[in-house]
Amino acid sequence: MAKITIIVGQSRRHTYCEALGQCYKRGAESAGHEATLFVLSCLSFDPILKEAYDRPQLLEPDLQAVYDAMKASNHFVVIFPLWCGDMPAILKGFIERILQPDLVALQKAGRMGLNLEIFPRTSARIIMTMGMPGLFYRFYFGAHALKLLERNILKFIGVRPVRSSLLGMVHEERRRDKFIRHVEDLGRHAA
Repeated sequence: MAKITIIVGQSRRHTYCEALGQCYKRGAESAGHEATLFVLSCLSFDPILKEAYDRPQLLEPDLQAVYDAMKASNHFVVIFPLWCGDMPAILKGFIERILQPDLVALQKAGRMGLNLEIFPRTSARIIMTMGMPGLFYRFYFGAHALKLLERNILKFIGVRPVRSSLLGMVHEERRRDKFIRHVEDLGRHAA
């Protein structure tokens, strides 16, 4: 069975993204997987990387709990809305903060490279919500936020394979209900 860390990267509570996270968790647990859900808007941490990569910036207790869950996991799920063509700032800050201590240690050890293996033997699912059609975002706009997270962050730190779900037109109720069922099914299969 899979050990899954689910991260909802949004600065507000009680959102559609949070509902998707809960559905993924429910599906995963119903199939016997272990799943832990972290909603960034509920965590207490400073999303600003103040020490750059010069020296470690200590993780607050909430960030340390997420880091520990991630280290124990073999599958990550990152859920967020597309805002102004990118991920919300709280998610970007979270990623910078959660990775910074490992990146500083690797840099000091002279082990920076193209594949850092911070989270080896870990797969991921990115779930992005948006108001436009998902295919339009992927092919017309180039899916830059997706590529950033998939290639430049997750694969860079050793997460493979990385799969994605682009949930478009989420303002339509019928689509929202369909996506809820789809995400719960992804959880059941730890996909």
